Amino acid sequence: MKEFWNERYKAEEFAYGTKPNEFLANKIEELEPGKILLPFEGEGRNAVFCATQGWKVDAFDFSEAAKQKAESLAKIKNVNVNYEISDLHHYDFSENTYDAAALIFAHPPADLRHVLHQNIIKSLKPGGTLILEAFHVKQLHHNRASGGPKNEEMLYTEAMLQQDFKALQILSLKHEVIELQEGNFHKGKAEIIRLFATK
Repeated sequence: MKEFWNERYKAEEFAYGTKPNEFLANKIEELEPGKILLPFEGEGRNAVFCATQGWKVDAFDFSEAAKQKAESLAKIKNVNVNYEISDLHHYDFSENTYDAAALIFAHPPADLRHVLHQNIIKSLKPGGTLILEAFHVKQLHHNRASGGPKNEEMLYTEAMLQQDFKALQILSLKHEVIELQEGNFHKGKAEIIRLFATK
């Protein structure tokens, strides 16, 4: 899996573009800047955006090529992002540390999904916010140009997120059909799920 992502990210062009995810950008504008965590951050588009909005950003991914692209983008935007090379097993999810966390198209294997989500809950401060956008299970029926895992177990449902994040106050949880315009690999009609919640 690491080799797959390094191969995708090694090209000069940004695989998912340099603009932030639309849902993330809209929700960040509603919040007071603080400290935010972005797991599986890829090429850094969302982390760099948060930094430009005054957030102190921690991010991680297991792809060295992704980190290089993220650091390049941060330099262009003249911001700092604390970006680590790590996988889910080795990242230090410090308890009650973050004012917000963002999971944007983070699709770990099914056996690691619950681990990731519990670590996110632990790492949020009381009152901290979770912003999540990911592919819904119905995405399997769509044109692959809009992206997403081909394995149904790595996709999401409303019930799954309600269960995983039952310790949070869910402010909104929606399954939507949208037109994705995020680089070459998220392009076209897509079925996604969006969650906004607080601890």
